[in-house]
Amino acid sequence: MDRGFVVIDADLSPERRLMGTKGQGLATYKELIQNMSTKTKPDGQALPLILEKWISGIKTDVINEEGENLEEEEFSKIVKKKIFENISNLEGMVHGFDFAKVINMYYEAYENADDEKKSNVLKWFRGEYQTKTEAKNELGINIIITDDNWYEYVKLFSAFLVGAGYKGMLMLIDELVNLYRIPTTVTRQYNYEKILTMYNDTLQGKAKHLGIIMAGTPQCVEDTRKGIFSYDALRSRLTDGKFASEDTVNLLSPIIRLKRLTPDEMFILVERLRDIHSDLHDYKSELTEDDLMTFIKIEYDRVGANTNITPREIIRDFIELLDILFQNPDKKFKNIIESNNFEFASGDNTEEEENKEFEDFEV
Repeated sequence: MDRGFVVIDADLSPERRLMGTKGQGLATYKELIQNMSTKTKPDGQALPLILEKWISGIKTDVINEEGENLEEEEFSKIVKKKIFENISNLEGMVHGFDFAKVINMYYEAYENADDEKKSNVLKWFRGEYQTKTEAKNELGINIIITDDNWYEYVKLFSAFLVGAGYKGMLMLIDELVNLYRIPTTVTRQYNYEKILTMYNDTLQGKAKHLGIIMAGTPQCVEDTRKGIFSYDALRSRLTDGKFASEDTVNLLSPIIRLKRLTPDEMFILVERLRDIHSDLHDYKSELTEDDLMTFIKIEYDRVGANTNITPREIIRDFIELLDILFQNPDKKFKNIIESNNFEFASGDNTEEEENKEFEDFEV
């Protein structure tokens, strides 16, 4: 957003997928548009602001080019001509004619201060029309955004946004594991086919100004039975080549594998959390660097921590520790961690291995 992009994001769930027979794809689209954000409106619902900024920008361009002494009728005529030039580029895209028509409707409603029509146009953009008849009666167009075509409208939005003065659009989709959990093979494959379409479009120039980032667990991607790699066309495109290794990081590859945070990084994390917590509750924390080091060592000494520990678990435990200390001034850090709740787990590490693991732990 800081670099001038519009960002849309959604978490997948059993009710939100890329494709579905019960409106799950459209539900994802609705969530994406609901969460549309810009630098000046980072919390979502930025679509009305974007459209009005686009109209204001065109008016400003006309004033700069033609001067301020135009009569109102002449000014309106030139603005309409410029809007037509701006959105005519969209008409060559799939569903572009209808998209451009609805954009123009918003401008007319904006100029005429017709709040009802503006509301109906926004309703159409958000995919809230259930039937074509409803859209026909309220807007005079015989098409609506559906499960089958929602992705085409995301591409149209990205093209329109560039004309509206933005750099492009970034789509973030999280919780891909919900596709992995779809019980029926056919439905799962349809969703993976949609990912393939997105991948091909971005690489072949059919989705200009659109960036897509999807996030999921290694299992939901690499499982060849139910995961994304069960779809041969995706597996052949997404797997690493023969030169990739765990020691090298290629941020230009289709899949970026996130590395586990090191103990050093976890230490920095809890240090920042300590400062945030004390600032929020307006007190001076008495936890020293040695205390934080002790806490991190305890967390890493739990059974299976070497392979399974996550920042979420450490954050949960540390915030709980901070909350207890804040609400119980009589208790000390040492007393709490020596209690049963924070005692060292047996773990698989020997004392020698533990010391070796932390010998390069630098603050």
